[in-house]
Amino acid sequence: MTFRLQFITWTLLALWGVTAVNASPVSVGWPDLPDPAMQEFDDPYRDLSPEQFDDVLFVVRLRGRLQQDVGTEEERQTWQELLLETEDALTSDDIDVDWLLEQVPVVTERRERAGAAGNPQFDGQTVTLSGFAIPAPPEADGQEVAYLVPQFGMCSHMPPPPPNQMIRVQLDGTWTPDYAHVPVRVTGTLSIDPSDREFVVVDGLVPMRATFKLDVTEIEDLSEAGDAPGAQLSLTDRIRAAAHKKTGGGKATE
Repeated sequence: MTFRLQFITWTLLALWGVTAVNASPVSVGWPDLPDPAMQEFDDPYRDLSPEQFDDVLFVVRLRGRLQQDVGTEEERQTWQELLLETEDALTSDDIDVDWLLEQVPVVTERRERAGAAGNPQFDGQTVTLSGFAIPAPPEADGQEVAYLVPQFGMCSHMPPPPPNQMIRVQLDGTWTPDYAHVPVRVTGTLSIDPSDREFVVVDGLVPMRATFKLDVTEIEDLSEAGDAPGAQLSLTDRIRAAAHKKTGGGKATE
């Protein structure tokens, strides 16, 4: 290869590399993160109306009572009548309660798989995403970490979201959240890298399962920008969260 060809080759490779590194981040929403291919599955419970679902739960409760040695004879007779009446109503809607109950472990497994599957389209992409940051204990190597969730209050006043709606954010040392649920906008490299931790968030030990990891390159605190209306922690919650942060947030486990 002549020197001129080598020069052109090196120049093109260098330009490609610069383009790749400086590529504009993709704006991503939380609904984009689940793997679309894993969200379609048979779930007979989704086909129930709210009233039908309540009736199924009522059948389960009544059967549980009747299986136990509780209640007076009159009460048990009433429970039995209510059970038959509710089962007949479901049968008239072509709902087989016994079959539905047999499907519980199957549907649970399908929902868990769907809730953990990350969208491969964004694996390795530079993205921008807004959410609420939760302080976390550092990694074993000292790497500072926070968790990003889509809604204010998740993991403290509300249960944790599905794993593919939680991101473990590898911070760059320029900023860390001072309390739980700081509204932020983050930019960085997103990757599918499942993790399973457990640490104290505000009031108690919480399992933190995240499908994604994000190596942050830029982070914007929105708490003073007015971009997250209504997302204000009480003073008590802020004090608790800050105390847990200073003490390591409780023992984190894999």
